[in-house]
Amino acid sequence: MSERLNSAQPYALGLFRIVVGLLFACHGAASLFGVLGGASGTGGTIESGTWPGWYAAVIQLVGGSLVMLGLGTRAAAIVSSGSMAYAYFKVHQPGALWPMENGGEASAMFCWAFLLLAFTGSGAFGLDRLFARRTSGQEQAPSERQTPVAA
Repeated sequence: MSERLNSAQPYALGLFRIVVGLLFACHGAASLFGVLGGASGTGGTIESGTWPGWYAAVIQLVGGSLVMLGLGTRAAAIVSSGSMAYAYFKVHQPGALWPMENGGEASAMFCWAFLLLAFTGSGAFGLDRLFARRTSGQEQAPSERQTPVAA
């Protein structure tokens, strides 16, 4: 049983990455464009350039999209995790100690999910892996064509 679970781990991690990235990108799209209920469920948008909301929404949209695609996953996950840590400690935590009391469950969960992805990488189905295969294949191909020089 554990062998099957271990062999499926990259695929489970890839699906986890896709879902987390999609949900994060949806938060950013809602805040920036007023879709999916808009900013904080009000139907509106965040005014361009306002601190920290607009910048957080851009990080959510761009970072979530990159993570979802598996493109620059580790870097995007670190930035996204940091933005959610900031959101939790500056916006939610001053209201109460526990996330259930201060409304910071989503910030805390996203922060830890992205931190996990920063350490694990993209898993299966990521564009990172596709580009890594192409790059390593292109680097090896010319060296294979060279004939050894006799000494």
